[in-house]
Amino acid sequence: MAIPKFFGTETEFGISVIGRPDFNPVLASSLVVNAYSSDGRPRARWDYEEENPLRDARGFTSPGAQEPQPDDDIGLANSILPNGARFYVDHAHPEYSSPETSNPRDAVIWDKAGDRILEVASARAAHLVPGTLPGASAPPRILVTKNNTDGKGAAYGMHENYIVDRALPFGDIVRQLTPFFVSRQVMVGAGRIGSELEELPYQITQRADFFEVEVGLETTLKRPIINTRDEPHADPERFRRLHVIIGDANMSEVCTYLKLGSTALVLMMVEDSDLPEPPALNQPVKALHDVSHDLTCRRAVPLKDGRHLTPLQLQWHYLEHAQRYVKDREGPDWGPEVLSVWERVLDGLEGDPLSLDGVVDWVTKYRVMQRYVERDGLEWDDDKLKLIDVQYHDVRRDKGIYNRLAARGQCETMVTEDEITRAMTSPPRDTRAYFRGRCLEKYRDSVAAAGWDSIIFDVGRDSLQRVPMMDPARGGADATEALLDRCDTAAELLDALQR
Repeated sequence: MAIPKFFGTETEFGISVIGRPDFNPVLASSLVVNAYSSDGRPRARWDYEEENPLRDARGFTSPGAQEPQPDDDIGLANSILPNGARFYVDHAHPEYSSPETSNPRDAVIWDKAGDRILEVASARAAHLVPGTLPGASAPPRILVTKNNTDGKGAAYGMHENYIVDRALPFGDIVRQLTPFFVSRQVMVGAGRIGSELEELPYQITQRADFFEVEVGLETTLKRPIINTRDEPHADPERFRRLHVIIGDANMSEVCTYLKLGSTALVLMMVEDSDLPEPPALNQPVKALHDVSHDLTCRRAVPLKDGRHLTPLQLQWHYLEHAQRYVKDREGPDWGPEVLSVWERVLDGLEGDPLSLDGVVDWVTKYRVMQRYVERDGLEWDDDKLKLIDVQYHDVRRDKGIYNRLAARGQCETMVTEDEITRAMTSPPRDTRAYFRGRCLEKYRDSVAAAGWDSIIFDVGRDSLQRVPMMDPARGGADATEALLDRCDTAAELLDALQR
């Protein structure tokens, strides 16, 4: 049977210093991360011992490349938060990696908590930016956006992570997931003005144009539809972590929920050999671009067998099999809700994509811009629309266009603000993130380092003590809450664990 799915998100946020366009983005990102985490107490370093981003799922380590130097060694900010997340600087961006969650709704909560953490962090860091340029009318401020491109040819990532069974052949993942990812973007794209490839007023996704190959290890150059990085962050004999780099960063809670939930169900079907051979795309990369460039969602893409299918037909293929799978196999308890949202969104796209205004990001943003075009007679390359494109993703609740629409009830939400606020400081209760987060909160002075799959304690003994966490399902509140409550010090905790 398919193993239970655990998943999380990694989001590189856009960053700029308004009033200081010359300001180094790496320094700005470090200011933001440090401003959120600096309270005078010792900070645990990130544990890189088990990380190797050059190890390929196809069975080799990428030759001719050096492993990246740990951020700590080159002075980049790097924090592990009490909610179980990682908050650090990556590729000149502040990045929030959410804690492991066991269901798509929790994934939305802790992903959204990252937005709020960036909002707080950027506000705290604003006064740390040195100097104001001559002639400037206001002091500089730091703008943070949850998007994927600066509109000037640069892209930055939003990645998804899923635990899958190590026994599953990676070729099965490639075959089944490629057409799914190519077509999934009509449901969960974040939308953007323009294109890197052709003259285009607006398209469905922010990321599609930046993908060049079908399968590969890279994440910043020659980006692949299926990424082959083999870092399980868990027991490598039992688990694989599927590192998905193809999706957009979503403001819409419905999109985040559907993106993670539908993908997890497809992976479970692949593990259970419950999917027929997929409709194989003739040119997957070209199909990815073509689907993103067609706002009608009706442009058919060629298959290897000579047929042509639209992205909606491809998605119906997966949804119909998922509906049967959840019914016949008694799938996860969150499965029926995901299927309901999935079907509702496909029905909306099939009838009229614009009917999903307030539900799907690319549609919501398009309708905002369309109203300005119609009211003010703007062309689609107008600078005002480019500003709206960015402002839609502003993490500030009083300034970001999506956040303001949501506050007025014009965007569908799935979680409460109270849940998001709690998730900023508290970890999920049913995964190993609970143990990690509680230890960081209670024993921070004794935590020398931590990673996804272990915590290293320094309690003044002859050697450091590593506590492994090799199974994402183990370490939740049911198993560890009473123990953590009982142990006042890290030394007591270690002694109890050894017993």
